[in-house]
Amino acid sequence: MGLNLIYEPGQTPLSEEEMLGLKLPSVTTKGELDEVEQLNIEQAIAWTMGKSFSADKLLSIEFLQILHQRMYGDVWSWAGTFRKSEKNLGVPYHQIYMETQKLLDDAQTWYEHCVYDQAEHCIQIKHRLVSIHCFPNGNGRHSRLYADLLHTMYGASHFSWKGSNLSHDSNERNAYLKALKKADHGEIDDLIAFAIS
Repeated sequence: MGLNLIYEPGQTPLSEEEMLGLKLPSVTTKGELDEVEQLNIEQAIAWTMGKSFSADKLLSIEFLQILHQRMYGDVWSWAGTFRKSEKNLGVPYHQIYMETQKLLDDAQTWYEHCVYDQAEHCIQIKHRLVSIHCFPNGNGRHSRLYADLLHTMYGASHFSWKGSNLSHDSNERNAYLKALKKADHGEIDDLIAFAIS
C-alpha cells in the first residue's frame, strides 16, 4: 500500500528512502500521518513540562537531536538523526553538523552578552535552525518548540504562534511563511511579531 503524501506549500518532501522509515505501516495518508505525528509531539511537549533546562543543555546538538527524537520517534525510525539527503531548502546535508554547531556557538555568545532581547534571541535561533534544515521532516515544528523552550529558559512562557496549527494551509500558515521569507533577508520583526501574537 505505502504512504501517499500530498504536501502543503512550503513543506519539504521526503525521499523514498526516508518514507521507508515510517514505523506505522497502517498510516497511508497525510491526514493519518499528521494525526500520529501530532500525538507524538504532544508527548514531547508533556516531557518538557515542569523541566528547567539550562542554557548549556539547550544550546547543544545533543539536545536538538533528543528533542526531535522525542517529537517524532514513535513515528519515524530516523527521528533525531540529521538528514542524509538534499532538500529543496537548507544547507547541503554534509554541512549540517558544522552549521548547527556554528549556530549554537553564536547563540551561546548572544546569550552571554545579551546581544538580543529575549524574544529576538529565541526567534533568531529558530530561524537559523529551520534554515539549516537539520532533519528530513518536522523542522518547522521542531524549531518552534525549541524556541519555546529557549524562551522558558528566560522565565517566559511559550510563544503563542497565533495559536495555530501551522502544518495545514491557512491564512496563519501563509503569514508565517511570509514572515520566514522576510527573515531570510534579515527582516526578523514580522517573525517575532507572529511568534508573540
